[in-house]
Amino acid sequence: MSDAQATLRLERVARVYSEGTGQLEVFSDVSLAIRQGEIVALVGQSGAGKSSLLHMAGLLEAPSSGDVIIGGAAAATLSDTERTRLRRDTIGFVYQAHHLLPEFSALENVVLPQLIAGKSKASAEQEAKRLLDLMGLGQRLTHRPAQLSGGEQQRVAIARALSNHPRVLLADEPTGNLDPRTAAGVFDTLVSVVRKEGTAALIATHNLELASKMDRSLVLQDGKLVDGGKLSPKHA
Repeated sequence: MSDAQATLRLERVARVYSEGTGQLEVFSDVSLAIRQGEIVALVGQSGAGKSSLLHMAGLLEAPSSGDVIIGGAAAATLSDTERTRLRRDTIGFVYQAHHLLPEFSALENVVLPQLIAGKSKASAEQEAKRLLDLMGLGQRLTHRPAQLSGGEQQRVAIARALSNHPRVLLADEPTGNLDPRTAAGVFDTLVSVVRKEGTAALIATHNLELASKMDRSLVLQDGKLVDGGKLSPKHA
């Protein structure tokens, strides 16, 4: 598959902020391509711009220059309404904080985005049960977030992000709030489920041991994106 057929592409994107009378360049001339079913680590020091790059890839921020292409649709050519629809229909997000709705059960938290997308309640519940079972939470469907451990809460958040079958999954330090053992378990489950779903995934992490479990890595350093290849566990 060529880069032109990639599920997610960034073409020479830059992010520049106005700062007083000058400008602050976070990164520039960044290009990447991620194919269906591929899991890519985005690594770099804190403050390197990983979150900004993910927000741009997820159409939450517009690049200062360059373009984001998802499934062949170039975001720069779309209206605000069309970009919102593209983001809703093709992208799933997982953050460091789970952001679950506390008054709803695990099942309801995964059902809700599907209802918003127009699915029937019966269909949404069936899909939510399937994903939560894949995440090892088949016996925790009726539990609210406060009744779940930190690892379980993040598994619900991952199921929610995948509930509308996104073509692209973007995750920003998805295990950053978890202890090492729990983080490893949640991450292994994330990788397993993403592979089963055939989603293209870009996962920002500072944990090189977790990054070594992905297909390859991209390193954001000094405002540039460098191909880090396949990391080995010895880098951790």
